[in-house]
Amino acid sequence: MDNKVFAKDEWLKALKSLEQDYAVFVPVKTGDFHSFARLDTVKAPDFTYQNTRLSPKLLVYPESERMFEYTVDENDAEYNILREAQKEFRPQAIVGIRPCDAQGFQIVKVNFDTPEYKDPWWTRRFEATTLVGLGCSEPCATCFCSSVGGGPFSQKGLDVLLYDIGDSYLAKPLTDKGQALIEKMEGGKDADQAEIDRAQSLAEQAGGKVTSRVETSKLKDKNVLDLFNAPFWEELAFACINCGTCTFLCPTCWCFDIQDEVYQKQGDRIRNWDSCMFPLFTLHGSGHNPRSEKHQRVRQRFMHKLKYYVDKYGNGVQCSGCGRCIQFCPVNIDIRHVIELMNSV
Repeated sequence: MDNKVFAKDEWLKALKSLEQDYAVFVPVKTGDFHSFARLDTVKAPDFTYQNTRLSPKLLVYPESERMFEYTVDENDAEYNILREAQKEFRPQAIVGIRPCDAQGFQIVKVNFDTPEYKDPWWTRRFEATTLVGLGCSEPCATCFCSSVGGGPFSQKGLDVLLYDIGDSYLAKPLTDKGQALIEKMEGGKDADQAEIDRAQSLAEQAGGKVTSRVETSKLKDKNVLDLFNAPFWEELAFACINCGTCTFLCPTCWCFDIQDEVYQKQGDRIRNWDSCMFPLFTLHGSGHNPRSEKHQRVRQRFMHKLKYYVDKYGNGVQCSGCGRCIQFCPVNIDIRHVIELMNSV
């Protein structure tokens, strides 16, 4: 697979040439934050960003999704019969995704795509998605991707990796899917050795800029009950306001709720993102709630990511080190500090 170089003044044209074959999503700035949006002529993409506020997981796993539709009209022949809601699985390309977010897809894949069970909508959307990563030349101070199996220029889970080499982007295809996308883009030229060397140097320099480090290898050997009964959970949870910001921003959280909504005679069954931080998350129909206390919910979040997941899947922690939960927690709860506490048990 040959590396290609695209001049920045021709980059937008190259992206637009993909629109016949893909729904193209790019980072755009709205107000103070960036998010991924469909490529259009109204808002220009901004590839100078550090990271989006919301992870692009929502392009594969929507915040709200109609699963089924039905009628409650007793006179209708299809009364109370669930029909799958119409969905679109057109090929899409997420261009400019950070390596930590691409790794996030690989982490949640063990929940949605297993040999025994497959979520039909997640898997079809993911299979239709081509991930074009953009390496992090200037990682955030809160990033710790290198400590959890990734890195600023990690290739894990990506189909193409982009290097910002000044006045051009070097595109390195990593999979057949990525190669197919590059071949559909207009313009570009084969990368020469000097450009390849510049890209490699950029990646090496960025690795040294990740200053935040955490030790996660000790967690697997910790006794689960010792961690569960550790004395620090109530103090840690004291400041938490159960807002759910950490879970909704996280690229590796997958919890959802299913609700029925009826208007007149028509009903929809909808899957919505949910959060283990919410008091109603574990409320039983009987009225009993096994995690009615705030410290129990905080403990569940970190135990699941840093211990239960580790023990069950054996592929590291349920975290890609993006640092969003650290940046945006309104009460400054820091997952890196929690890892230190759990390591000390």
